[in-house]
Amino acid sequence: MPTEAIKVLLVDDDPAMLRLLSKWLESDGYQVLRACDGRAAMEMIETERPRLLVTDWEMPNVNGLELCQWVRGQNFGHYVYTVILTVRTDSVDMLKGLEAGADDFLKKPVDRNELVARIRAGTRVMELEQRLSLLANTDAMTGLSTRRVFFEDFKREWQRAERYHTQLSCVMMDIDYFKRINDNYGHQAGDEVLRQVGALLRTGVRKCDFIGRYGGEEFCVVLPETTDEQAVTWAERMRACIAGQQIKVNDTTLNITSSFGVAQRLADTATPEMLVDMADQALVVAKRSGRDRVVAYRSVAQSPVISRCGDDLASMLQGVPARDVMTAVVAPLNSSHTVATASNYFLRFRIPSAPVVDDNGQLVGVLSEKDLMSIMLGPRWWTIPIKDVMKKNVVCYEEETPALAIYEFLARVVIRGVVIAKHGCPTGLITRGCLLRFFMNLLAARQTEGVYPEVDAAASELVERMGHASVTDRIAKTVRSLAAEARDMESRLNDSHGDLVPCVVGGASRVQELVIDLLAISRYAQDYDDEARGAAEDGAQASGAMRFALSQPATDDSTDRCGLTPEVIPCSPK
Repeated sequence: MPTEAIKVLLVDDDPAMLRLLSKWLESDGYQVLRACDGRAAMEMIETERPRLLVTDWEMPNVNGLELCQWVRGQNFGHYVYTVILTVRTDSVDMLKGLEAGADDFLKKPVDRNELVARIRAGTRVMELEQRLSLLANTDAMTGLSTRRVFFEDFKREWQRAERYHTQLSCVMMDIDYFKRINDNYGHQAGDEVLRQVGALLRTGVRKCDFIGRYGGEEFCVVLPETTDEQAVTWAERMRACIAGQQIKVNDTTLNITSSFGVAQRLADTATPEMLVDMADQALVVAKRSGRDRVVAYRSVAQSPVISRCGDDLASMLQGVPARDVMTAVVAPLNSSHTVATASNYFLRFRIPSAPVVDDNGQLVGVLSEKDLMSIMLGPRWWTIPIKDVMKKNVVCYEEETPALAIYEFLARVVIRGVVIAKHGCPTGLITRGCLLRFFMNLLAARQTEGVYPEVDAAASELVERMGHASVTDRIAKTVRSLAAEARDMESRLNDSHGDLVPCVVGGASRVQELVIDLLAISRYAQDYDDEARGAAEDGAQASGAMRFALSQPATDDSTDRCGLTPEVIPCSPK
């Protein structure tokens, strides 16, 4: 028999029968639960999760057959072996019971030896099912639930919390600098760290809590009937426990730390996946702000001071997609190139980091000067491929993402920017500088005095010059002028074999004048017709031409494109 007594639920509306059967099974080592009818049994099954069910057929409210059908319709995560007590012995009744989901029958009056024998047979089935389930549903490294099983349990607990209006919190946990452990001490050391951290988490939770290995060095814990404050207390206790644990691998003793993100289910939290994402956002902040700490989502969400109504900067970003705010990526690094290429890239463009793509142009990581510093003492470090050094955890948003969401993210983390992508390919970056420039231009377009004095002057001049010409006509002409200027710059850059500075500076000056005109005209733009939309498409083509021209290799290797540098994201691992 297992060390922990197996739970058996007895259901009968006859109190004397319940007492008798309970006495027999308890004397045989089983933990017995009792219910007087099917409805009470349903509640007890949900809360106590017995492995075996012995129920009478004839009962008020919900009879044994209906109870059996209900059990088979539930998803408990384990099988409930069911025996029906009945005086019915004909084949028709037996068939009804089997179709309802019964595993065995026991005729009344009940014989003690027969009852114990049938329960033992059911126990053997349960033990076999448990062993098979353990192999299929647990992570081989840590013995914790797999991600699939974790979410199955999570969804059941979510439904229970909704039904009974109870608190529910989620904790995401990540081992700090885990890649360094694998790199410096080998994967055997990394596996031992995962095993011991998993064991610490498993012993640190209650029976009603459940934990899973979320992926890599990440773990996720669900704490039922727990507020975020209580969850933070638990996470802080586990953080200190992990920090104090000395992990021995062969002759090496490792001291590790971990970061935690905590989130509580709120009224507008729609799904378990959304709650996990909230906890993960808090975890990102914990990692970005120094690691070895616990961060609650409520403190993250409350940190930016953003008004969502009125004529303020936040309202300006409502409905604005990321592609309208981003700065275009000029030339990302390729993962197959060497670190020497990246070093020259950083020195040439005077930037600290850059996004990394594969041969198909798909975003695969980010590389920074800090990453290069970590390998410079190694042998022939300059020959190492970028893909072996880069960080693979990149904060990335699609082009259609609301710019306001990115603003709120950057307002509460220490990183300076995020990558914007389309179908996995990096197309731009949004930094705090991009947002500042966008806000300033919006203020200028909204006739805010003193933001851009040169725009104010251009606006006054345009009022005199425009006459009866429509605003959309003027915008279209200005954008076409921008497109022509971009094509002219591209042609001259391709034909030039000398100093590029006059070409680029002159073109940039003319483009700057046209942009100021556009900002001034935008003060009088109310409705954009089809012609204006066509002009916008011309502008997009002009932007593409400009981007193409600046991304071409310099004709003179000693020239660094006159100091024109792409904006890139300084991103470290989560």
